[in-house]
Amino acid sequence: MNERLKTRLGRLELANPVTVASGTFSYDYADYVDFNRLGAIVTKTITKEARGGNPTPRLFETEAGLLNSIGLQNPGLDKFIKEELPKYNQWKAPLLVSLSGSSIEEFCEIVARMDEEDCAGYEINVSCPNVKNEGIAFGVDPKVVFELTSKLRKHTERELIIKLSPNVTDIVSVAKAAKEGGADSLALINTLLGMAIDWKTGKSRIARGVGGYSGIAIKPVALSNVWRVAKAVDIPILAMGGISNYQDALEFFYAGASVVAVGTENFMNPLATIELIEKLDMHLESQNISLKDIIGKVKGVIL
Repeated sequence: MNERLKTRLGRLELANPVTVASGTFSYDYADYVDFNRLGAIVTKTITKEARGGNPTPRLFETEAGLLNSIGLQNPGLDKFIKEELPKYNQWKAPLLVSLSGSSIEEFCEIVARMDEEDCAGYEINVSCPNVKNEGIAFGVDPKVVFELTSKLRKHTERELIIKLSPNVTDIVSVAKAAKEGGADSLALINTLLGMAIDWKTGKSRIARGVGGYSGIAIKPVALSNVWRVAKAVDIPILAMGGISNYQDALEFFYAGASVVAVGTENFMNPLATIELIEKLDMHLESQNISLKDIIGKVKGVIL
């Protein structure tokens, strides 16, 4: 294990600080990428029952990023465990399963079921609607995030990551609630809300109107959220949002992240993660430093 690149994400020691954002990478990439070189692997989001996803069009490439409204399309928990989990578990990189539910009880049921299987931990997607709370996303209300996290904590001793949405009034209060509820680490940011319209016809580019906006344009927003949360909450952060190269990753490490995830860039360059790992290692070696020397060490900020 290269000491320069070693990092921790809560209960997990990772060989390097690079993973993939949920929904942007799957076992199909094994034709191009050596999964064993990743710091960790994150699956697409899995729900209890299979979902067919949202109507098309549900993807649109903008001037500087990507809009998506996939709708958590996935085969459901049982089929994931039977058919997809074995494919992921052929690699040594720790596997983090992304999960979503429509109620706190459903989240707990999924985690309890997954705890019978082989994985390293869970990324809990709290951006989905809570059917018992008028369809408001779980991640909007710190009290709901605390309740969800504390109940999930009772069902697992594995890594518990709460994935935060930037589409809230105060992301720091949500992050604090997740920590107080027992989260081992935090993932941020999920996609921003965005929209695109064909100026010639006036027709929405996305069937449901609004979609999740990701890619290089959201990096400054993601960076500021990571920095704010890192100052306020002393558990590790898995950062994402516009990361495409090692220079981007370094910015997030300085802001306070311990691990970074490559997302939209995977669609344009399937080798982005491996290139990032290699060039990050070269940079650290050239500076005679380790990753731990720079995490949270942003300079020149007047507090």
